[in-house]
Amino acid sequence: METSSEALSPEKLLAMRDAMLGQMVFSRDYTLNLIANVPDELWHTPAKGVPTHFAWQIGHLAVAQYGLMLFRQRGRAEGDLDLMPGWLRKRYARGSVPSEEETLEATKSEMLELLAKIHTAAMAFVPTMSAESLAEPTDMPYTAYPIKLGALLFCPLHESIHAGQIGLLRRAHGLDPVR
Repeated sequence: METSSEALSPEKLLAMRDAMLGQMVFSRDYTLNLIANVPDELWHTPAKGVPTHFAWQIGHLAVAQYGLMLFRQRGRAEGDLDLMPGWLRKRYARGSVPSEEETLEATKSEMLELLAKIHTAAMAFVPTMSAESLAEPTDMPYTAYPIKLGALLFCPLHESIHAGQIGLLRRAHGLDPVR
């Protein structure tokens, strides 16, 4: 496998972008399936011995998708404060710690609505990116290539890692496995 971003032709960059979009659709559908029947009373409740809960996982995925697929690709845009409120970023960003408080800024349905809005915006924006833009350098986190495409490629992998944690939470709470 080539790991040098210089070896990527414009056609390959665009093909990889489009493949990532398909992976993101699959990953998000799987995540949503995992949380579809999680009772509201478990939303902020860690299972015994598991230092996270469903609210943190979903909030974190929203922040990560915004960061990897929108902010890192195009910077801040008009309307982003509605899409990614400051409280969401602060509470669920990398390095944050899950809180068991149920009086947090958003309910389960509001969190899922923010997750959906960010996903819709990201999935609409990324197909408009040019090969030239995809080849621009970026900082970690990324996968395979230290370019904007690498940040995009990391997003469905990151979502899948957290889907595994959500699956573990389901089992630890005594919920039936999805797969």
